[in-house]
Amino acid sequence: MSDDPKVSGSSEYFEEAARSSEFCFEWIELIAQSLVFVVFVSAFIFRIFTVSGNSMRNTLYDRDHVVVWQYGYKPVDGDVIVIAPRNGTLDETIIKRVIATEGESLFIDFETGKVYVNGRLLDESSYIKEQMYVSGDNVVPAVVPKGYCFVMGDNRNNSSDSRFVEVGLVKYEKVIGKAEFIYWPPYRWRVIKNARVYSNGDDVSTKSTEASSKNISTSTQNNGTYSQSTKETSVN
Repeated sequence: MSDDPKVSGSSEYFEEAARSSEFCFEWIELIAQSLVFVVFVSAFIFRIFTVSGNSMRNTLYDRDHVVVWQYGYKPVDGDVIVIAPRNGTLDETIIKRVIATEGESLFIDFETGKVYVNGRLLDESSYIKEQMYVSGDNVVPAVVPKGYCFVMGDNRNNSSDSRFVEVGLVKYEKVIGKAEFIYWPPYRWRVIKNARVYSNGDDVSTKSTEASSKNISTSTQNNGTYSQSTKETSVN
């Protein structure tokens, strides 16, 4: 008779242990499912990048952390995009603004710093803080070829972009996605808006045909110009 409580206590102990084990397995399963979800989202929906450099000032600053949407994305004029490295000339991931996409005509007046897309002057006053005087060593196409886009950094005089052979025209397949917002540091939190605005000013069609020769970039020294790269926070 005196042993009965011990038997009952042992039974309750094992039942409690079984319940605890079941609870632990449920948590393990939940964590595993969450990890699978995170991996899926990171691989196909969006990714996190850390900006390195200043070629996108004053839109993006060095060490800004950005969320990049990549699922089904296709370059759109005015978007800020992240571009994957490619074999040969570009050996790092960079972030730039889309100036023109496939099939659009493009003219850059390097004497005035003005940019024309489809014959219309862009109003870049919201993100360009000084006149562009660096023309690069690449040829600016009169029309952007199919499957490509032309990109530039907002800090035009300190950016290696499509004006330079090192970057050149960007294939759509090399575009990782669109930078949607800055999430870190907290005081920098903001949405990265599309900035495509056309000016009510002069039209490129009013210029002389001689001006079109400026579309072929004259060779200039590349002193102080650099790409703004991005690094995944999971790596660094």
